[in-house]
Amino acid sequence: MTATALAQGKKISFRNKEDTVCPICSEVHQRESMFQGGGRLIAGKLTQELRRLYEKNKKFGRVSPNDYVLNVCPRCLYTAFPKDWSTLDADELIKLRESAEVRRKNIESIMGPMDFYQERNLILGAASYLLAIECYQSRKVTVAPTPKKAVCAVRGAWYYDDVNTEFPGMGYDKIRDLLYQKAAGWYTDTMEIMQSGSEPVDAASYLLGPDTDKNWGFDGVIYLSAYLTMKFKEELAPDPAAKLNLLIRAKRTLSRLYGSGKASKSKPSVIIDMAKELYDEYNKIIEEMGGEK
Repeated sequence: MTATALAQGKKISFRNKEDTVCPICSEVHQRESMFQGGGRLIAGKLTQELRRLYEKNKKFGRVSPNDYVLNVCPRCLYTAFPKDWSTLDADELIKLRESAEVRRKNIESIMGPMDFYQERNLILGAASYLLAIECYQSRKVTVAPTPKKAVCAVRGAWYYDDVNTEFPGMGYDKIRDLLYQKAAGWYTDTMEIMQSGSEPVDAASYLLGPDTDKNWGFDGVIYLSAYLTMKFKEELAPDPAAKLNLLIRAKRTLSRLYGSGKASKSKPSVIIDMAKELYDEYNKIIEEMGGEK
């Protein structure tokens, strides 16, 4: 074993040598990154939500790459994907600076005291995605905030599902379901933005994922928009007529992915198979509701 490996021991992450300076409050800190390799990640199955599950590692314990994706200022809790960290204009700076106290109050009312000077864990990982959503609410269209909020919402839902498993009966399942519903809306909005060009969605293509192990890109956006719409159809459209209209629109969007998959062998079979299963489910429910034949 090399001296470097010995020094790493059972550590999952390390602090970068380069300083990271917060553009909001000027706090200087060292960003935390995950060590690569060394048997830390044991990949499990891919869920219907395109989430890659990881088995608990006997040597390292819980390991999740998503813990380290977002930059979080430990002082003012400004949060962003690394590429967006310093790309703020004057208006954004003012808004995010003025909202620092509210940002901390909001997250701590849900998760308790936050200390991002510590090493990332399940709780800090979950908090980082809520913080990112809040911060991207103050960002302009130039950074494509809508698809980034969609990704943060679905990843946040995964986190709060895990937090709810770890700490049941504390209401984290409600946060999980709210995030799923938010993700459904933002993924649908992203579909519209892809057509209108009102945000530079290509600027978010590198993280559309939605997970970190496989970037399904725009195919993932189409699939997840339809999947989450189906999953939360009751909440998104309580009225039967509105629900039927919602499902028909979602099915037609999904058909673009399913149809292109049938026409092209280059499409990954995993997502095409899941799209077909979902497409059949849409057909069945729409027919039961008296819709398209």
